[in-house]
Amino acid sequence: MTRLRGGTITVVAVMAVAVTGCKNGQITGSSGPRETGRGGAALAAADALTVKGRAPKTGYARERFGTAWADTDSNSCDTRDDILKRDLKEVKFTGGTCKVSYGLLEPDPYSGKDITYRRGRSQVDIDHVVALSDAWQKGAKYWTAGKRIALANDPLNLIAVDASTNRGKGDGDTATWVPPNKSYRCSYVAAQVAVKKKYELWVTAAEKAAMKKVLATCPDQKLPSGGNPTEAPKRFRAR
Repeated sequence: MTRLRGGTITVVAVMAVAVTGCKNGQITGSSGPRETGRGGAALAAADALTVKGRAPKTGYARERFGTAWADTDSNSCDTRDDILKRDLKEVKFTGGTCKVSYGLLEPDPYSGKDITYRRGRSQVDIDHVVALSDAWQKGAKYWTAGKRIALANDPLNLIAVDASTNRGKGDGDTATWVPPNKSYRCSYVAAQVAVKKKYELWVTAAEKAAMKKVLATCPDQKLPSGGNPTEAPKRFRAR
C-alpha cells in the first residue's frame, strides 16, 4: 500500500525491499503486494466475479481461520508485526527485531489522518480487507482449514489502519462500507476484488454493483497481486 502524496493512493506496492529484522521467508516490500496488469484490470476482474446470495453466518467463529496472526510464512515474526513493519514508518522494536513497539501511519489510508502507533494502545488495527466473516458467508465455509488460515494471514488481505475508523467497518463488504477517505476508495475496492479473485470467493449482486460503481470512477485502476500461497503449511490447525 504505497501512498502517493497529492492525489492517487495506490493500494499496495510490492514486496521488493526486505522488511527489517526478519529471517529467510520474510515478508518483503515497502508496503504490500504489487499492482499488476493492464489499466482497467480491477474493473474487469470485478465484473468477472461470481455472483451468489450471501450464505448464513451459521458456524462462523474466528477460530475457524486458525490462531490469530499465525506465522504462516515461517519468518519467525507473527503476521501482525509483519504488517506493522510493512505499513508503518520510523518503526521501533522491543525485545528483538520482530515486535513493533512504535511507528507512524502517515497517512492512515481509511481516514487520511496521521496516526502514531504505540504498542498496547489500540490506535492501529490490522484490518482484513475482506472480512473473515464476509468470506465465510461467500465460500470460505466450504474450504479446507489450510485455505482459511492462508486467507487470514495473507498480506494481500491485510492493511494497517486507524482503529476507530476500522471498527465502523465491521464485516461489511463494498455494498455496505467503503473508507471515508475518498481518495483511497479505488485502491481499497481493487484490493477486495483481488482477494476475492485469488481465493475464488463470490460476491452478492449488490456488492458487485457497488464495486463497479467505485471502479468506474478510476477506469485505469490496476489489480493488486502477490501475497502468500492460498494454502497454509500443514502444521497449522484451525477448529
